[in-house]
Amino acid sequence: MKILVVDDERDIQTLFEQRFRKEIREKQLEFAFAFSGEEALTYLAQPEHQTVLILSDINMPGMSGLELLRHIKQKYLIPPPVVMMITAYGDAENFNKAKELGADDFLTKPVDFNYLREKFKQ
Repeated sequence: MKILVVDDERDIQTLFEQRFRKEIREKQLEFAFAFSGEEALTYLAQPEHQTVLILSDINMPGMSGLELLRHIKQKYLIPPPVVMMITAYGDAENFNKAKELGADDFLTKPVDFNYLREKFKQ
């Protein structure tokens, strides 16, 4: 499964690569990383990206994760990628806006990697 992680905090790449080392080594999961909404759209514009799941932070400078979600759900209709929003804020406003824009799930930071691992298996 190819997963695009979008977060302006660059240390997220090391964290994901450490937590999913076994799955990466066994080629069960493949991660790509974008450090802004704009960078994520550039990545998704490549025809060979094959992303099936996007994990996106909501609060990022420039294009927010909610703006990115809006672009993704408008452009990538068939097949639509699964989009899980991640935020440090577990407030109802962000949750409701993410659901309204088509988010498939909503996670809070710090990410529970065991819970996320189970979500990947679904």
